[in-house]
Amino acid sequence: MNAATTNDKPMDAWWRHPLLWMVIGGPAVVVVASFVTFWLAWRSPDALVSEDYYREGVEINKTLAARKLLPALAGRNHAATPAGDVPLPERKAAP
Repeated sequence: MNAATTNDKPMDAWWRHPLLWMVIGGPAVVVVASFVTFWLAWRSPDALVSEDYYREGVEINKTLAARKLLPALAGRNHAATPAGDVPLPERKAAP
């Protein structure tokens, strides 16, 4: 007896194996996603950089510094103040 005669069940077709579809499915999804990404990039091009990008960046930095760094600047200035010039903290009166 050989192996072909002991196995009476015929072989399934290649498309009936789920593991095969998992192996084929991963790269297929990546290929489809790359085409979608290419389509999105082609459909909506990047905006151009303005001619005065440096001035706009400086203005943005000035407004951010004015809002964000005020407590830091005040702390730095306070730390540089001599100890004799620092006022004593005010005590609140008890009700």
